[in-house]
Amino acid sequence: MNQMELIYWSIIILLFIVAFVGLVYPIVPSVLFLLAGFLLYGVFFNFHPFQWYFWLIQGLFIVLLFVADYIANMIGIKKYGGSKAGIWGSTIGIIVGPFVIPFLGILIGPFIGAIGAELIFNKRNFTESIKIGFGSVIGFISSVITKTIIQILMIVYFFILVM
Repeated sequence: MNQMELIYWSIIILLFIVAFVGLVYPIVPSVLFLLAGFLLYGVFFNFHPFQWYFWLIQGLFIVLLFVADYIANMIGIKKYGGSKAGIWGSTIGIIVGPFVIPFLGILIGPFIGAIGAELIFNKRNFTESIKIGFGSVIGFISSVITKTIIQILMIVYFFILVM
C-alpha cells in the first residue's frame, strides 16, 4: 500500500469512526458520515464494487437506522406508561442535553425531557413522570445498541465488497 492509499483509507476509517460518535451525540449525522466514507472510497479508488444492489441494501439499512431509533425510544417510553408528549420531550432532551451537560447530557437530557413533558402536558405526578423518564433512557440505550449493530453490518458489507 502506497502513502496516498494509506491517507485515503485513514480518511475513510475516520469517517466511519465519526459515524459511531454520532450514535451517542445525535447532533452528528451518522448516516452522512457512513455514506461519505462509501463515496470517498469510490472517488479515491473505484466505484466498481458498488453495484445497484449495494446502494439498495445500504438504503434499506439507513431506513432501518431511522426506524430503530424512533421505535426504541417509543417502546421505552410507552412501556413505562408515557405518552406522545413524553416521546417528544425525550427527543428534545436527546438533542439539547449534550450541549447543556457535556457527556452526561446524552442520558440526562432525554430523562429530564420526558419527565418535564409528562408533568407539563399530561399533568402526571412526579413518581409516574420519573418512571417514564427512566423508560426514555432505556429506550435511548436500546436504540444506540441497535444502531451500533446496524452500522457495523453496513461497514462489514462495505469491506466485503471492496476487499
